[in-house]
Amino acid sequence: MTNKKSSPSTLIAFVAVFLIGVFVVYFIQNSGDKLPIYNPADINPSLVDESVRDVKTNHRIQTFSLINQLGDTISEKNFEGKIYVADFFFTRCMGICPKMTKQMDRAATELADEKDVMFLSHSVTPVSDSVVVLAEYAELYGANPEQWMLVTGDKKEIYDLARKFYFAVTTEGTGDSTDFIHTENFVLIDKEKRIRGFYDGTSSNDVDQLIDDIRTLQKEYE
Repeated sequence: MTNKKSSPSTLIAFVAVFLIGVFVVYFIQNSGDKLPIYNPADINPSLVDESVRDVKTNHRIQTFSLINQLGDTISEKNFEGKIYVADFFFTRCMGICPKMTKQMDRAATELADEKDVMFLSHSVTPVSDSVVVLAEYAELYGANPEQWMLVTGDKKEIYDLARKFYFAVTTEGTGDSTDFIHTENFVLIDKEKRIRGFYDGTSSNDVDQLIDDIRTLQKEYE
């Protein structure tokens, strides 16, 4: 019986197919582990201010200056190198806000040991939600100010953040005294200040997914 030897071209073809297969599997596995990056053009136009509606790349949360529950002025610099979750609420809300705050508290507790994860809750009634009021509300829910900041400030700035950067609410309104927004959305922001996910803050299932997605996002930075 004679032994047939594989030709060099056959061997090269086999190796090439093998390497391509390995690459495809690697790509599929790793691309599945990454969260999408959202730009204004990817989002329902009703949630996006007209001024940025056509932006397809490089959308990031811009500069801001607000006041937290300790009375400290904070800005985007407080979140440098952090993954964070943003939402919009008000302390006198008896509807969805208590559910949202409990879910935010649950996420914050679950991730309490993660030093690169923070939470940012914006009051949509900043005039009535003074520093004192926010401090009492934060204490009620055990919010650690180093991890979870509840903020007040200029109403128009907060509403512009909601409509032009976080896309958490519909775009109608100008941020004046008659304007009012109310949303259950939690928005996940990465360390480059890009939007990576939207979640229903009243839903325990959505917040479970948020916690999982934060851990997935952390792996991108390992």
